[in-house]
Amino acid sequence: MQAHVKLKSMLDQLNTVIVGKAPQVQDGVACLLAGGHLLIEDVPGVGKTTLAHALAKTLGLQFSRVQFTADLMPSDLSGVSVYERGREAFVFHPGPLFAQVLLADEINRASPKTQSALLEAMEEKQVTIDGETRPLPSPFFVIATQNPHDQVGTYALPESQLDRFHMRISLGYPDRVAERELLCGGDRRDLVETLPSLLTASELRQLQQQVLQIHAAPALLDYVQDLVAATRNGRWFAQGLSPRAGIAVLRAAKAQALLSGRDYTAPDDVQAILPQTIAHRLIPVGEAGRGSVEQVRAMMEAVAIP
Repeated sequence: MQAHVKLKSMLDQLNTVIVGKAPQVQDGVACLLAGGHLLIEDVPGVGKTTLAHALAKTLGLQFSRVQFTADLMPSDLSGVSVYERGREAFVFHPGPLFAQVLLADEINRASPKTQSALLEAMEEKQVTIDGETRPLPSPFFVIATQNPHDQVGTYALPESQLDRFHMRISLGYPDRVAERELLCGGDRRDLVETLPSLLTASELRQLQQQVLQIHAAPALLDYVQDLVAATRNGRWFAQGLSPRAGIAVLRAAKAQALLSGRDYTAPDDVQAILPQTIAHRLIPVGEAGRGSVEQVRAMMEAVAIP
């Protein structure tokens, strides 16, 4: 399968930059192939921004980065209309939202008002400014990074916005071998700038169409429905998954199958992406924290594979 060869070369290139994190890199690519937005949550300095930038470069997409801060305004994202005397008219100056990949760096340092300004863009792929609706480029991805909620100056993302992220991943600290490679190598940000683009926007759209055509057998759909139903029975989580989340699980599993070189979805694909796709949408029973990955895994073990 030609697509599999191309995707493998993409993963290999990304793994030269983000060392020792092959599963997380594959999750990130699967999320974008599924047409979703990606949230990377972790402590500062483990490579969140580098991964986002490397994904954009490798996919050959127009890229913009916004450092979210407490004083960032919605117009700083979408752009503003400025009166130009020579034209005797207001002229729209687009903001960084008008890119194919928007890196929203430290998204939870911005105020809730600015966070919510991303909602229409993420869901509708358009923004409304001064009463006029403007379409965003295609494809359009948001790759957001955030620090843990207990860090100073962070605002928890609203539930409606968390639900707009197809997947949430965490990089974690590197192991000893990977960290030695980082210590001995050059600056990873300099390395990102030298990465060649391995795809075009049209090729990416073709791959996304291939994801939709990956076969899912009735038994596999039964398994996805059983997992979704398990989130709703009150044993594991305070509130279950929505139908939209179930669709997100299936689409991410299909992307995982394509990355594995198959034209059909297997239960292994569902299990590989499930915690990253649903944990951020759920509140565990009896726990104050949101999205316990351990709770999702425990639930997954309790649901039989058809």
